[in-house]
Amino acid sequence: MSFDTLGLNEVLLKAVKDSGYETATEVQALAIPAAIANKDLMCSSRTGSGKTAAFILPALQKILAARADTTIRRERGVNYGPKVLVLAPTRELAMQVSKAAQTYGRFIPGLKVATVLGGMPYPLQIRQLTGPLDILIATPGRLIDHIQSGKCVLSNVEVLVLDEADRMLDMGFVDDIALIASHTPAARQTVMFSATFAGHVGRLAADLLKDPQRIDVASHTDTHENIEQRLHWADNPNHKDQLLEAILANPEMDQAVVFTSTQRDADWLSERLAEIGHSVAPLHGAMPQGKRNRVLQALRSRQVRVLVATDVAARGIDVPTISHVINYGLPMKAEDYVHRIGRTGRAGRQGLAITLGLRDDVSMIRRIQQFTTQQIPVQQIEGLEPKTQEPRIFPPRPAGSFDDRGPRPGGNGFGRGKPGFGGKPFHRDGGRPSFNDNGRPPFGGPGKSFGRDVGGQGGDSRFGDRKPFAGPAGGPGEQRGFVPREDRGFAPRDDRGFAPRDDRGFAPQGERGFAPRGDKPAFGAKPSFGGPKPSFGDNRPSFGGDRRGPGGPRKGGFGR
Repeated sequence: MSFDTLGLNEVLLKAVKDSGYETATEVQALAIPAAIANKDLMCSSRTGSGKTAAFILPALQKILAARADTTIRRERGVNYGPKVLVLAPTRELAMQVSKAAQTYGRFIPGLKVATVLGGMPYPLQIRQLTGPLDILIATPGRLIDHIQSGKCVLSNVEVLVLDEADRMLDMGFVDDIALIASHTPAARQTVMFSATFAGHVGRLAADLLKDPQRIDVASHTDTHENIEQRLHWADNPNHKDQLLEAILANPEMDQAVVFTSTQRDADWLSERLAEIGHSVAPLHGAMPQGKRNRVLQALRSRQVRVLVATDVAARGIDVPTISHVINYGLPMKAEDYVHRIGRTGRAGRQGLAITLGLRDDVSMIRRIQQFTTQQIPVQQIEGLEPKTQEPRIFPPRPAGSFDDRGPRPGGNGFGRGKPGFGGKPFHRDGGRPSFNDNGRPPFGGPGKSFGRDVGGQGGDSRFGDRKPFAGPAGGPGEQRGFVPREDRGFAPRDDRGFAPRDDRGFAPQGERGFAPRGDKPAFGAKPSFGGPKPSFGDNRPSFGGDRRGPGGPRKGGFGR
């Protein structure tokens, strides 16, 4: 759909065309007319789909409409506060939104755009907040500081935008968002962009939005047609480093973002790549904001060819020339993988996302494939093939099913038709196992047990017809996952029922207590040692008598 049909002002259309865009994306075609109509929006779209322009262009349209209203007068020196407030989870994303606002509003005379971010000087931000202001882009934490100090007034906010609301709630900003929203007018328009609106995100939307319109363009299970995904298995960390060097040496690579799991790995890997001749720079949350801005500017100006970053850069980097995303270290959450690979293939371009995996990464790769419901194709680089057998990861299974083939008759739906997790059977009907007279489950013999059904005469098979096997003694036994053998050094004995034996020194008496044995004194009876009680007489030591004097031991004492 062309931007001309979306009802935008001519000033905005000129800025959009000068930026090189002729046709609106799907999320823009749906969200822009609804936002211009002053409707609250709940919008889901995948990264790289143009969602920033989907809320910035309607916000600029509202600013132009307010300027055309001749009833609005401004007095010099009075802090009116912003008309549009955009909250973003990270500083990189906030800077990206600020750049988009300035790009699409370049032909609006006197447009005031301010950014309030952590890691930047307070005096500069206070000067930006003083006086008339059109758009304010902020991270929640720093904005709360200015609200509490009285430097930021939000009483004139007409549009509140929550960009990547799910990420902000994951970072613990739910209370900050509620506090910020309470300082804005109740009649405002609220727009929320989030990967999902389930759980706590949906509850927040219900509190902040009024009769919202739902726009669901893409989800995490959609395929990225313009992003090719690959998985390379490495035998060890040294092999993984060789794979990374081979990928970065490919002449087809324009610019790459290499993701690591920790800040220390980002610094170490960037130094190592710089030593072998790559133009590389690190990017992570421990760096000052000024340095992070310089690194991103160097990436956009092609002074940096390889960016080594943590997940702080997974949201907010919009550099169209990034052709490769390499997962050197896997993310902590499966959904972060989707945001990582979204750094390439921007605005319809082709991209390549490569994951370097070790055997320790099998569980996370499995979770990623289950989250995206897609299998990452495994490939190899000639000359760097893994020498060990690659781990086997089963393809993603449909949601709500543990087995594509369905449970077998007699099973309970877990595993591959076998009752219990991982082939370990449980009782299908939840019944209790039988116990013998001493309160313990039988080691062998007929009846039910925690394991499989027990063969033999009179056995109660609860899991279908199964053939009993001969136990170590040759008779019917219990089909367990392991069988005690005579060559193991132990075998089931007839007297192992944990029943009290005569030689244990006690035997149960009815239903209570213990009865004394005949050859030992009964409980409560005083033992007799075969003679009269010894009397110590006068020789008994006295502890309260004469003390030791200066010349010798005390009388009646132990002496020396």
